[in-house]
Amino acid sequence: MAPSWDDLRIFLTLAREGTLTTAAKALGVSHPTVARRVQALEQQIGARLFERLPDRFVPTAAGEELLGDAEVMERAALSIDRRSAGLSDTVSGVVRLSAGEEISAFLARHLPGLRAQLKQIEFELTARHTLLNLSRREADLLISDQMPDLADIVARKLGRAAYAIYAHPSLAVARLSPSAFKSVPWVGFDDDHTRMPGQRWLQERLDGGRPAIRGNNWLVLHEAARAGAGFAVLPCYLGDPDPGLHRVGGVIADVFADQWLLVHRDLRALPRVRAVMDAVIDLFQGQRGVLEGR
Repeated sequence: MAPSWDDLRIFLTLAREGTLTTAAKALGVSHPTVARRVQALEQQIGARLFERLPDRFVPTAAGEELLGDAEVMERAALSIDRRSAGLSDTVSGVVRLSAGEEISAFLARHLPGLRAQLKQIEFELTARHTLLNLSRREADLLISDQMPDLADIVARKLGRAAYAIYAHPSLAVARLSPSAFKSVPWVGFDDDHTRMPGQRWLQERLDGGRPAIRGNNWLVLHEAARAGAGFAVLPCYLGDPDPGLHRVGGVIADVFADQWLLVHRDLRALPRVRAVMDAVIDLFQGQRGVLEGR
């Protein structure tokens, strides 16, 4: 009897994750279940599939051979899942939308309007720094400032987000002179997140110095700035609507982030996904002034 896809999926996950604990977490099953199913698969095939090292499971030569076939089966299973979802002709059900925490906050602010348009759709909004895998249906739609070069992903540009300096009204000034940059307190991202818009721009003006208060999340920076902890470079769509913040100077011309709506080509015609796409596109067009800091 041929191995079941369920057992091969567990084998594939363990090969990728390397440990029983992380594989079990990824699969949503128990640690003993992973061990038992892998052992049963080895007995069925008649070959040892993993070397059990002290801290890791490493595929054997037999495991490496099986890995390629299991990956082919995974791609086929995922394709069937996406295509079967696309057979639905109703504008109802769940749509999973993922974005960075700052754009997620922007979307959450407008959820009443989106829900009013799409009463039959349930929204799952996930805030993450990293892109979820659309091919594996970890999300139905992504909003990102990155446009991955993947043949199966369809991208639509939503607009360009502007950035500016914000501070609590008690700290705010009309503008910051070059010398004042180094004398005021700053809130910014930690060393692992200097890729975030505006962070390298800020470091250059601090002569390579770092903000005294650092975080890994836009909403943490936002709350710290509105509490009076220091000045922060924030997206205008977060800073401008907040009465607890005052903009210092104008939009920073060199700091911006293009926003893209990403969808797998197998799902873009699914009615509920298409309806949410259209509503998100309309939202960004209607809020263009807010996004651009005007």
